[in-house]
Amino acid sequence: MTPTIAPRVRTLVLLLLAAAGLLLAGAAPASAHAALTGSDPQQGVVVDKAPTQVSLTFSEPVSTSADSLRVLDPKGAPVQRGTPSNVSGTTYAVQLHSGLPDGTYTVTYQVVSADSHPVAGAFTFSVGAPSSTSVSVSDETAGGGVVGWLYGFGRYLSYAGFVVLIGGAAFVLACWQRGAGVRVMQRLVVAGWLTLTSATLLLLLLRGSYTGSGKVGDIFDLDLLGQVLQTKTGAALVSRLLLLAAAALFIAVLFGAYDKREDEEKRDLTFGLAIGGTVVAAGLAASWAMSEHASVGLQAGIAMPVDVIHLLAVAAWLGGLTALLVALYRAPADTPVDTTAVRRFSAVAFGSVVALVLTGTYQSWRQLGSWSAFTDTRYGQLLLVKIGLVALLVGVAYISRRWTAQLADKVVQRSEQVPQKERVGASAGDAKGSAGATQGAAGASTGAGGSKRAAQLARQRAAMDTARQKRERDADPTRFGLRRSVLAEASVAVVLLAVTTVLTQTEPGRTEEEAKAATSSSSSSTSSSGAVTLDMSFDTGGQDGKGLVRVDLDPARVGANEMHVYVERPNGRAFDIPEVKVAFTLKSKDIGPLPVVPDHITTGHWAASGVQIPMAGDWQVAVTVRTSDIDQTTVSKNAQIG
Repeated sequence: MTPTIAPRVRTLVLLLLAAAGLLLAGAAPASAHAALTGSDPQQGVVVDKAPTQVSLTFSEPVSTSADSLRVLDPKGAPVQRGTPSNVSGTTYAVQLHSGLPDGTYTVTYQVVSADSHPVAGAFTFSVGAPSSTSVSVSDETAGGGVVGWLYGFGRYLSYAGFVVLIGGAAFVLACWQRGAGVRVMQRLVVAGWLTLTSATLLLLLLRGSYTGSGKVGDIFDLDLLGQVLQTKTGAALVSRLLLLAAAALFIAVLFGAYDKREDEEKRDLTFGLAIGGTVVAAGLAASWAMSEHASVGLQAGIAMPVDVIHLLAVAAWLGGLTALLVALYRAPADTPVDTTAVRRFSAVAFGSVVALVLTGTYQSWRQLGSWSAFTDTRYGQLLLVKIGLVALLVGVAYISRRWTAQLADKVVQRSEQVPQKERVGASAGDAKGSAGATQGAAGASTGAGGSKRAAQLARQRAAMDTARQKRERDADPTRFGLRRSVLAEASVAVVLLAVTTVLTQTEPGRTEEEAKAATSSSSSSTSSSGAVTLDMSFDTGGQDGKGLVRVDLDPARVGANEMHVYVERPNGRAFDIPEVKVAFTLKSKDIGPLPVVPDHITTGHWAASGVQIPMAGDWQVAVTVRTSDIDQTTVSKNAQIG
């Protein structure tokens, strides 16, 4: 006997929540899709003269607000003036007050990338010489906390609602038109519409706080909501709500007028509903495609329609699968889902998988750009998980197709046996009919009491017939096997949808690798044409023997260079030691060590001018520090010079 639906539904719901919680909690709080590729001044650099502005360059255009770029002095006081401006392309700058004193300055930024995700970070640079600073940069994140979790969960619900709404309606219209009159199918599609509508409203309210302060109190800030409505993402969410109003009309017709039409009238209405439903579904999918990954980067004009097709294929497959699961378990005994409907869905699912493979291949190439990005980036690793889940889902679907074929064979066999049984049953039926007519005539004389009794008996017989049909249907091992395989498919689909949601919040592999390359190129450029700064911790073992030595070499080119050496205690304060010596060695050319003894300038500061670097290469810079007559040590680091 088939197990009841309740435990299975509970299992599926728990799997849904567990997958969503695990994957959403594992997502980074700041899924930066625009990466910082350069800055002026560079991160960690020491400049002789205070700059007039600080500029940041990102991998794609970003949106800024009044507080998007801030520059803080060592005490944490802001020193920028005015609001950030777009200097050129993807470079944004903020002006600084004049006459800034020496010390370490902190640059913090929080912007919104063109694909709608918040980006935050911080770095430091120094004027004259590094100093201690009271500014902490460890908490510079965007899209985290309670608001970030809620926003991620809202995104998951919106995808799930879209899949159930579109896939469920498509299953009824294209595969099982009798399902338009089945209440559980109506409830399923309406539940998808309610979920997507509620999630969209939630995202609209959370958006301002998600990309800004991250405070729960800002969720209901109407001024912030007004600002959100002026952004690309806000417009996409509002458009989605308007399309959901049209979807409500589609649902009303599908489960109202459509179910009441005759077969010939249904054919005409089916065509109209198919066209209208496709337009609404494509519009809903476009509300994601036109505001997220597909709208930014390489071949955006091609990527957006491809993304729409991809989302529609996901909805047709996974949403239809959900509808089939509900129909197999919850459809009334007198209106069971038939083999024809399962076969039609199998064809729809196959077409959806083909579309997913084609569009997914293009999206993978566009978002990754190289084979190494599959394993070297978080986006690539998640994509490998998604590909594995799709392969598993296809394998389970193949098993479902085998059960469907066996079910069809049984239907054919039963139809061949029906004529003889019908002939035998007809005689018995006629006899029963005659007896029933006689009893009916006798019962008619009993008046109203007999009519009530007859109606009661008729209802009991109908209930018994329905229960018998359900038992016979559930006892069928083939149908039971199909149920189990479809349930397994739906379980995998739940996890697949969660992985897809996290993917949309993760920085594409191509962007991540380009940002790394740009940062590396920028660092190389700094090393070859700007100051090189090397920080090395030391411990001579004696009293006051621990500290940090910093070597600045400017301009780090072949020829004469200016060298500054700073010695600090672990708490950041400068202090003097008896002796500091520096040596340069180019091991690849057997050059060196070239000794340099800098002059003492002030507390914790030594300098030497005219330091000659004879050849470009990867030089080892060794610093010997002596903290007492007997305590000394040598520390070293390599730097690209020239």
